[in-house]
Amino acid sequence: MITSLRLQNFRSYSDASFEFEPGVNIVVGPNASGKTNLLEAVLTLCQGNSFRARDTELIKFNAPWARLDGFFDKQIRTLKLEAQTSGVDKTHIIDDKPFKRLNLDKTVPVVYFEPNHLQLIIRGPDQRRDYFDELLSRTHPGYKTTLASYKRSLAQRNSLLKQGTRLGQQQLFAWNVRLSELGETIAQARQQLVDDINKELSRSYSKISKHRSLAAIGYQSQFQPSNYASKLLHKLEASSSLDFERGFTAYGPHREDFIFNLNNQLASSSASRGENRSLMLALKIFELKLTERTRGQSPILLLDDVFSELDGARRRALVNYLDKYQTIITTTDADAVLAHFASGKYKLITFQNRGAKSQN
Repeated sequence: MITSLRLQNFRSYSDASFEFEPGVNIVVGPNASGKTNLLEAVLTLCQGNSFRARDTELIKFNAPWARLDGFFDKQIRTLKLEAQTSGVDKTHIIDDKPFKRLNLDKTVPVVYFEPNHLQLIIRGPDQRRDYFDELLSRTHPGYKTTLASYKRSLAQRNSLLKQGTRLGQQQLFAWNVRLSELGETIAQARQQLVDDINKELSRSYSKISKHRSLAAIGYQSQFQPSNYASKLLHKLEASSSLDFERGFTAYGPHREDFIFNLNNQLASSSASRGENRSLMLALKIFELKLTERTRGQSPILLLDDVFSELDGARRRALVNYLDKYQTIITTTDADAVLAHFASGKYKLITFQNRGAKSQN
Protein backbone atom coordinates (compact mmCIF):
# COMPACT_ATOMS: atom_id res chain seq x y z
CA MET A 1 0.00 0.00 0.00
CA ILE A 2 1.30 3.45 -0.93
CA THR A 3 0.51 6.31 1.47
CA SER A 4 2.21 9.26 -0.24
CA LEU A 5 4.14 10.10 -3.40
CA ARG A 6 6.31 13.01 -4.51
CA LEU A 7 7.13 13.56 -8.18
CA GLN A 8 9.99 15.83 -9.27
CA ASN A 9 10.65 16.49 -12.98
CA PHE A 10 8.68 13.36 -13.83
CA ARG A 11 6.77 13.61 -17.12
CA SER A 12 4.52 16.69 -16.89
CA TYR A 13 5.26 17.30 -13.20
CA SER A 14 7.83 19.78 -11.92
CA ASP A 15 7.21 19.13 -8.24
CA ALA A 16 3.99 17.67 -6.85
CA SER A 17 2.94 15.54 -3.89
CA PHE A 18 -0.04 13.27 -3.32
CA GLU A 19 -1.44 11.33 -0.38
CA PHE A 20 -3.49 8.15 -0.73
CA GLU A 21 -5.96 6.29 1.43
CA PRO A 22 -5.88 2.49 1.93
CA GLY A 23 -9.15 2.05 0.00
CA VAL A 24 -10.42 3.73 -3.16
CA ASN A 25 -8.76 6.93 -4.40
CA ILE A 26 -10.51 8.72 -7.28
CA VAL A 27 -8.47 11.17 -9.37
CA VAL A 28 -10.70 13.55 -11.33
CA GLY A 29 -9.59 16.02 -13.97
CA PRO A 30 -9.69 16.99 -17.65
CA ASN A 31 -7.66 15.25 -20.33
CA ALA A 32 -3.93 16.11 -20.41
CA SER A 33 -3.97 17.21 -16.77
CA GLY A 34 -1.48 14.57 -15.62
CA LYS A 35 -3.78 11.82 -14.32
CA THR A 36 -2.23 9.00 -16.35
CA ASN A 37 1.26 10.32 -15.55
CA LEU A 38 0.39 9.95 -11.86
CA LEU A 39 -0.57 6.29 -12.34
CA GLU A 40 2.59 5.80 -14.38
CA ALA A 41 4.66 7.22 -11.53
CA VAL A 42 3.10 4.81 -9.02
CA LEU A 43 3.67 1.82 -11.30
CA THR A 44 7.23 2.84 -12.22
CA LEU A 45 8.18 3.28 -8.57
CA CYS A 46 6.67 -0.09 -7.66
CA GLN A 47 7.79 -2.16 -10.66
CA GLY A 48 10.95 -0.39 -11.82
CA ASN A 49 9.82 0.40 -15.36
CA SER A 50 7.09 2.37 -17.10
CA PHE A 51 4.26 0.56 -18.86
CA ARG A 52 4.40 2.89 -21.87
CA ALA A 53 7.74 4.68 -22.20
CA ARG A 54 11.50 4.35 -22.10
CA ASP A 55 13.44 5.78 -19.17
CA THR A 56 14.64 8.74 -21.25
CA GLU A 57 11.02 9.82 -21.79
CA LEU A 58 10.21 9.87 -18.08
CA ILE A 59 12.36 12.91 -17.34
CA LYS A 60 10.57 16.22 -17.85
CA PHE A 61 11.54 17.95 -21.08
CA ASN A 62 14.87 19.83 -20.74
CA ALA A 63 15.31 18.70 -17.11
CA PRO A 64 18.59 16.95 -16.18
CA TRP A 65 17.00 14.51 -13.73
CA ALA A 66 13.78 13.12 -12.31
CA ARG A 67 12.93 11.66 -8.94
CA LEU A 68 10.08 9.73 -7.34
CA ASP A 69 9.75 9.31 -3.57
CA GLY A 70 7.08 7.02 -2.17
CA PHE A 71 6.10 6.07 1.35
CA PHE A 72 4.59 2.60 1.65
CA ASP A 73 3.14 0.85 4.66
CA LYS A 74 6.36 -1.09 5.26
CA GLN A 75 9.09 0.76 3.38
CA ILE A 76 10.34 3.93 1.71
CA ARG A 77 11.12 3.72 -2.01
CA THR A 78 12.95 6.23 -4.22
CA LEU A 79 13.67 6.21 -7.94
CA LYS A 80 16.36 8.52 -9.35
CA LEU A 81 16.74 9.13 -13.08
CA GLU A 82 19.72 11.15 -14.31
CA ALA A 83 20.07 12.09 -17.97
CA GLN A 84 23.34 10.94 -19.54
CA THR A 85 24.78 11.37 -23.02
CA SER A 86 24.24 7.65 -23.65
CA GLY A 87 20.83 7.41 -22.00
CA VAL A 88 19.66 7.48 -18.38
CA ASP A 89 21.35 6.42 -15.17
CA LYS A 90 18.66 4.81 -13.02
CA THR A 91 18.92 4.02 -9.33
CA HIS A 92 16.31 2.43 -7.08
CA ILE A 93 16.62 3.04 -3.36
CA ILE A 94 14.63 0.85 -0.96
CA ASP A 95 15.00 1.74 2.72
CA ASP A 96 18.36 3.44 2.01
CA LYS A 97 19.73 0.47 0.00
CA PRO A 98 20.53 1.22 -3.68
CA PHE A 99 19.72 -1.14 -6.57
CA LYS A 100 20.37 -0.71 -10.28
CA ARG A 101 17.52 -3.03 -11.21
CA LEU A 102 14.70 -4.72 -9.35
CA ASN A 103 14.24 -8.46 -9.16
CA LEU A 104 10.67 -9.70 -8.74
CA ASP A 105 10.98 -9.93 -4.96
CA LYS A 106 12.05 -6.27 -4.79
CA THR A 107 8.96 -5.00 -6.61
CA VAL A 108 5.59 -4.00 -5.17
CA PRO A 109 2.71 -5.94 -6.78
CA VAL A 110 0.55 -3.76 -9.03
CA VAL A 111 -2.28 -4.48 -11.47
CA TYR A 112 -2.87 -1.85 -14.15
CA PHE A 113 -6.04 -1.60 -16.25
CA GLU A 114 -6.55 0.92 -19.05
CA PRO A 115 -9.01 1.27 -21.97
CA ASN A 116 -6.65 -0.27 -24.56
CA HIS A 117 -6.79 -3.54 -22.63
CA LEU A 118 -10.48 -3.75 -23.59
CA GLN A 119 -9.36 -4.02 -27.24
CA LEU A 120 -6.85 -6.79 -26.58
CA ILE A 121 -9.07 -9.55 -27.94
CA ILE A 122 -9.44 -8.02 -31.39
CA ARG A 123 -5.97 -6.53 -31.73
CA GLY A 124 -2.87 -8.21 -33.15
CA PRO A 125 -0.89 -11.11 -31.64
CA ASP A 126 1.98 -8.82 -30.61
CA GLN A 127 -0.24 -7.06 -28.08
CA ARG A 128 -1.56 -10.34 -26.67
CA ARG A 129 1.93 -11.81 -26.31
CA ASP A 130 3.11 -8.64 -24.58
CA TYR A 131 0.18 -8.71 -22.17
CA PHE A 132 0.61 -12.33 -21.08
CA ASP A 133 4.41 -12.12 -21.02
CA GLU A 134 4.20 -9.04 -18.82
CA LEU A 135 1.79 -10.83 -16.48
CA LEU A 136 4.15 -13.80 -16.22
CA SER A 137 7.09 -11.47 -15.62
CA ARG A 138 5.28 -10.05 -12.59
CA THR A 139 4.12 -13.38 -11.14
CA HIS A 140 6.47 -16.12 -12.34
CA PRO A 141 10.01 -16.02 -10.85
CA GLY A 142 12.70 -16.08 -13.52
CA TYR A 143 10.34 -15.59 -16.46
CA LYS A 144 11.41 -12.01 -17.13
CA THR A 145 15.07 -13.05 -17.31
CA THR A 146 14.29 -16.02 -19.55
CA LEU A 147 12.23 -13.87 -21.91
CA ALA A 148 14.99 -11.26 -22.13
CA SER A 149 17.56 -13.98 -22.91
CA TYR A 150 15.28 -15.40 -25.60
CA LYS A 151 14.88 -11.99 -27.25
CA ARG A 152 18.65 -11.43 -27.25
CA SER A 153 19.27 -14.86 -28.75
CA LEU A 154 16.57 -14.26 -31.35
CA ALA A 155 18.20 -10.96 -32.32
CA GLN A 156 21.56 -12.72 -32.70
CA ARG A 157 20.07 -15.45 -34.91
CA ASN A 158 18.22 -12.90 -37.06
CA SER A 159 21.44 -10.93 -37.46
CA LEU A 160 23.18 -14.04 -38.79
CA LEU A 161 20.26 -14.69 -41.15
CA LYS A 162 20.54 -11.19 -42.59
CA GLN A 163 24.28 -11.62 -43.18
CA GLY A 164 23.67 -14.75 -45.23
CA THR A 165 27.35 -15.76 -45.11
CA ARG A 166 28.93 -19.21 -44.76
CA LEU A 167 30.27 -18.15 -41.36
CA GLY A 168 26.74 -17.21 -40.32
CA GLN A 169 25.46 -20.62 -41.38
CA GLN A 170 28.14 -22.34 -39.32
CA GLN A 171 27.25 -20.32 -36.22
CA LEU A 172 23.52 -20.86 -36.59
CA PHE A 173 23.34 -24.21 -34.80
CA ALA A 174 24.42 -22.80 -31.44
CA TRP A 175 21.66 -20.20 -31.56
CA ASN A 176 19.13 -22.85 -32.67
CA VAL A 177 19.92 -24.85 -29.54
CA ARG A 178 19.74 -21.80 -27.31
CA LEU A 179 16.42 -20.62 -28.75
CA SER A 180 14.94 -24.10 -28.41
CA GLU A 181 15.88 -24.41 -24.74
CA LEU A 182 14.64 -20.95 -23.80
CA GLY A 183 11.57 -21.31 -26.02
CA GLU A 184 10.44 -24.45 -24.20
CA THR A 185 10.60 -22.67 -20.83
CA ILE A 186 8.52 -19.79 -22.22
CA ALA A 187 5.95 -22.03 -23.91
CA GLN A 188 5.49 -24.19 -20.82
CA ALA A 189 5.00 -21.15 -18.59
CA ARG A 190 2.47 -19.67 -21.01
CA GLN A 191 0.54 -22.94 -21.24
CA GLN A 192 0.43 -23.29 -17.45
CA LEU A 193 -0.86 -19.72 -17.14
CA VAL A 194 -3.62 -20.40 -19.67
CA ASP A 195 -4.58 -23.60 -17.83
CA ASP A 196 -4.84 -21.66 -14.56
CA ILE A 197 -6.92 -18.90 -16.16
CA ASN A 198 -9.37 -21.38 -17.64
CA LYS A 199 -10.12 -22.85 -14.22
CA GLU A 200 -11.72 -19.54 -13.22
CA LEU A 201 -12.58 -17.57 -16.35
CA SER A 202 -16.06 -18.99 -17.08
CA ARG A 203 -17.22 -18.47 -13.50
CA SER A 204 -16.01 -14.85 -13.40
CA TYR A 205 -17.37 -14.09 -16.86
CA SER A 206 -20.81 -15.52 -16.01
CA LYS A 207 -20.93 -13.49 -12.82
CA ILE A 208 -20.09 -10.26 -14.66
CA SER A 209 -22.37 -10.83 -17.64
CA LYS A 210 -25.24 -12.27 -15.55
CA HIS A 211 -25.45 -15.04 -18.13
CA ARG A 212 -24.08 -18.57 -17.83
CA SER A 213 -21.38 -18.93 -20.48
CA LEU A 214 -18.27 -20.91 -21.33
CA ALA A 215 -15.23 -18.63 -21.60
CA ALA A 216 -11.71 -19.87 -22.31
CA ILE A 217 -8.30 -18.78 -23.54
CA GLY A 218 -6.23 -20.96 -25.86
CA TYR A 219 -2.48 -20.83 -26.40
CA GLN A 220 -1.72 -21.38 -30.08
CA SER A 221 1.64 -23.05 -29.68
CA GLN A 222 3.46 -24.41 -32.71
CA PHE A 223 4.56 -27.48 -30.75
CA GLN A 224 3.45 -29.46 -27.70
CA PRO A 225 5.00 -27.91 -24.56
CA SER A 226 6.13 -31.35 -23.31
CA ASN A 227 8.65 -31.80 -26.14
CA TYR A 228 8.82 -28.21 -27.34
CA ALA A 229 12.64 -27.89 -27.32
CA SER A 230 13.34 -30.91 -29.52
CA LYS A 231 10.52 -30.07 -31.95
CA LEU A 232 11.58 -26.43 -32.26
CA LEU A 233 15.25 -27.37 -32.75
CA HIS A 234 14.29 -29.76 -35.52
CA LYS A 235 12.14 -27.11 -37.19
CA LEU A 236 14.81 -24.42 -36.96
CA GLU A 237 17.37 -26.76 -38.52
CA ALA A 238 15.00 -27.89 -41.28
CA SER A 239 13.92 -24.36 -42.17
CA SER A 240 17.32 -22.63 -41.97
CA SER A 241 17.63 -22.19 -45.75
CA LEU A 242 14.19 -20.59 -45.94
CA ASP A 243 14.98 -18.43 -42.91
CA PHE A 244 18.09 -17.13 -44.70
CA GLU A 245 15.88 -16.13 -47.63
CA ARG A 246 13.36 -14.45 -45.32
CA GLY A 247 15.98 -12.81 -43.12
CA PHE A 248 14.12 -13.67 -39.91
CA THR A 249 13.19 -16.60 -37.65
CA ALA A 250 9.72 -17.92 -38.46
CA TYR A 251 9.31 -20.37 -35.57
CA GLY A 252 9.33 -20.00 -31.81
CA PRO A 253 7.34 -18.32 -29.00
CA HIS A 254 7.70 -14.92 -30.68
CA ARG A 255 5.41 -16.17 -33.48
CA GLU A 256 2.72 -17.74 -31.30
CA ASP A 257 -0.61 -16.32 -30.17
CA PHE A 258 -3.36 -16.44 -27.56
CA ILE A 259 -7.01 -16.73 -28.57
CA PHE A 260 -10.18 -15.92 -26.65
CA ASN A 261 -13.18 -18.22 -26.99
CA LEU A 262 -16.75 -17.64 -25.87
CA ASN A 263 -19.19 -20.55 -25.99
CA ASN A 264 -16.75 -22.46 -28.22
CA GLN A 265 -16.55 -19.66 -30.79
CA LEU A 266 -13.71 -17.27 -31.53
CA ALA A 267 -14.49 -14.12 -29.55
CA SER A 268 -12.66 -11.77 -31.92
CA SER A 269 -15.13 -12.55 -34.71
CA SER A 270 -18.31 -13.60 -32.93
CA ALA A 271 -18.51 -11.78 -29.58
CA SER A 272 -20.21 -8.42 -29.16
CA ARG A 273 -18.38 -5.37 -27.83
CA GLY A 274 -20.03 -5.88 -24.44
CA GLU A 275 -19.07 -9.57 -24.36
CA ASN A 276 -15.45 -8.72 -25.15
CA ARG A 277 -15.44 -6.20 -22.31
CA SER A 278 -16.81 -8.82 -19.93
CA LEU A 279 -14.08 -11.22 -21.04
CA MET A 280 -11.34 -8.70 -20.38
CA LEU A 281 -12.85 -7.72 -17.04
CA ALA A 282 -12.96 -11.40 -16.03
CA LEU A 283 -9.31 -11.75 -17.10
CA LYS A 284 -8.31 -8.69 -15.05
CA ILE A 285 -10.07 -10.12 -12.00
CA PHE A 286 -8.04 -13.31 -12.47
CA GLU A 287 -4.90 -11.17 -12.73
CA LEU A 288 -5.73 -9.53 -9.40
CA LYS A 289 -6.19 -12.91 -7.70
CA LEU A 290 -3.10 -14.43 -9.33
CA THR A 291 -0.92 -11.49 -8.31
CA GLU A 292 -2.19 -11.65 -4.74
CA ARG A 293 -1.74 -15.43 -4.58
CA THR A 294 1.77 -15.55 -6.04
CA ARG A 295 3.11 -12.51 -4.21
CA GLY A 296 1.46 -13.13 -0.85
CA GLN A 297 0.13 -9.58 -0.59
CA SER A 298 -2.66 -7.52 -2.07
CA PRO A 299 -1.62 -5.61 -5.20
CA ILE A 300 -2.27 -1.92 -5.76
CA LEU A 301 -4.97 -1.61 -8.43
CA LEU A 302 -4.56 1.21 -10.98
CA LEU A 303 -7.58 1.97 -13.20
CA ASP A 304 -6.98 4.54 -15.93
CA ASP A 305 -10.33 5.95 -17.15
CA VAL A 306 -11.87 2.50 -17.64
CA PHE A 307 -15.24 3.44 -16.09
CA SER A 308 -16.13 5.48 -19.17
CA GLU A 309 -15.65 2.33 -21.28
CA LEU A 310 -17.91 0.12 -19.12
CA ASP A 311 -21.69 0.14 -18.81
CA GLY A 312 -23.48 0.23 -15.45
CA ALA A 313 -23.54 -3.55 -14.90
CA ARG A 314 -19.84 -3.96 -15.63
CA ARG A 315 -18.97 -0.97 -13.46
CA ARG A 316 -20.81 -2.55 -10.56
CA ALA A 317 -19.07 -5.87 -11.20
CA LEU A 318 -15.69 -4.14 -11.04
CA VAL A 319 -16.58 -2.12 -7.92
CA ASN A 320 -17.46 -5.35 -6.09
CA TYR A 321 -13.76 -6.27 -6.18
CA LEU A 322 -12.36 -2.90 -5.12
CA ASP A 323 -12.92 -3.16 -1.38
CA LYS A 324 -10.13 -5.71 -1.02
CA TYR A 325 -7.48 -3.57 -2.71
CA GLN A 326 -5.97 -0.12 -2.54
CA THR A 327 -7.26 1.37 -5.78
CA ILE A 328 -6.39 4.55 -7.68
CA ILE A 329 -8.96 5.42 -10.35
CA THR A 330 -8.61 8.24 -12.89
CA THR A 331 -11.60 9.74 -14.64
CA THR A 332 -12.75 12.84 -16.50
CA ASP A 333 -16.32 12.22 -15.36
CA ALA A 334 -16.63 12.04 -11.58
CA ASP A 335 -20.33 11.15 -11.73
CA ALA A 336 -19.58 7.98 -13.70
CA VAL A 337 -17.47 6.72 -10.80
CA LEU A 338 -19.02 8.30 -7.71
CA ALA A 339 -22.44 6.83 -8.44
CA HIS A 340 -21.06 3.44 -7.45
CA PHE A 341 -19.66 4.58 -4.09
CA ALA A 342 -22.81 5.64 -2.27
CA SER A 343 -21.24 4.77 1.08
CA GLY A 344 -18.75 7.63 0.64
CA LYS A 345 -15.79 5.33 1.32
CA TYR A 346 -13.31 6.94 -1.05
CA LYS A 347 -10.82 9.77 -1.31
CA LEU A 348 -11.30 12.33 -4.07
CA ILE A 349 -8.31 14.03 -5.70
CA THR A 350 -9.34 16.80 -8.08
CA PHE A 351 -7.02 18.32 -10.66
CA GLN A 352 -7.56 22.04 -11.21
CA ASN A 353 -5.31 24.45 -13.11
CA ARG A 354 -2.38 22.04 -13.18
CA GLY A 355 -2.69 21.50 -9.46
CA ALA A 356 -4.58 19.08 -7.32
CA LYS A 357 -6.61 19.15 -4.15
CA SER A 358 -8.00 16.22 -2.21
CA GLN A 359 -10.93 15.54 0.03
CA ASN A 360 -12.29 12.48 1.86
